[in-house]
Amino acid sequence: MKQGLGRGLEALIIPQGKDINQPLTVGRTNMKIDDGSTNDILVKISVEHIVPNEFQPRTEFNQDALNELKKSILENGLIQPITVRRVNNHYELVSGERRLRACKDIGYKDIPAYIIKVDTKEAMLALSLIENIQREELNPIEIANAYRRLMDECSLTQEEIAEKVGKDRSTITNSIRLLKLPADVQTALIKEEISSGHARALINLPTANIQLQFLDKIKKENLSVRKVEQLVREFLVTKSKKFLKADSRNTPANSPLRSFEERLQLIMGTKVFCKQKKDGKGEVVIEFYSDDEFERLLELFEIIGENNS
Repeated sequence: MKQGLGRGLEALIIPQGKDINQPLTVGRTNMKIDDGSTNDILVKISVEHIVPNEFQPRTEFNQDALNELKKSILENGLIQPITVRRVNNHYELVSGERRLRACKDIGYKDIPAYIIKVDTKEAMLALSLIENIQREELNPIEIANAYRRLMDECSLTQEEIAEKVGKDRSTITNSIRLLKLPADVQTALIKEEISSGHARALINLPTANIQLQFLDKIKKENLSVRKVEQLVREFLVTKSKKFLKADSRNTPANSPLRSFEERLQLIMGTKVFCKQKKDGKGEVVIEFYSDDEFERLLELFEIIGENNS
């Protein structure tokens, strides 16, 4: 049975009555010391007693952004403390890895921290992922992996994830689909060589090899998202016409089903056949060429269903 995550994210990350916008000087002496038992309190703790969060979804830390954060802390103090939980005789980071790294680099021995109670690994994972997603500090692939982990390790549905992070269900679905792209396309997205719009357009192409060819063209010609979407549509139309011409099962050129077939092939990004009997009954056959292609079609059906609900 799926275990609940307890209180809402905001109540865990930001204890009630705390002003998170009040600058906190890291070295101030009047801050409380942890009594070892009270939760939802702001205290000063040693950076040496904090261990990393094993559920940290971020894999990319921009050094320039980290340097800017260090400069801001030196000039203005730490605007928002980190959040930790107690684990045996040390603390485990829940949120604020960049802030912790910056303070360590500066040379601070102590750091302001909220201590919260998190009982399970599932809740810890959910808090870490959702907090990062809401702060929009993750790249698109990190976000997609975060959604996937919430599904796989926390047994959350896409609807539940959407509710927790304040997104539409289709946004979650489209994000996770990015993980089906070839590694080179994902890397280009992480490095900001292409945008999420480019990547979503490439998903509609039928094979990894074709997706990589389009990626190369995008980078060489600095194509806009709109241009890539146009090229993908043109490619699928041409591909569909070749299928129709080459396959003997295809309907006559003057059949009213021909237009329907072509429209479906544009939508599905794969070969579609329509057959109709004299009594008006018929069938629609949608081809797929791999397990990944089958999953892509299922996700497409889900999106279509949501848009029509």
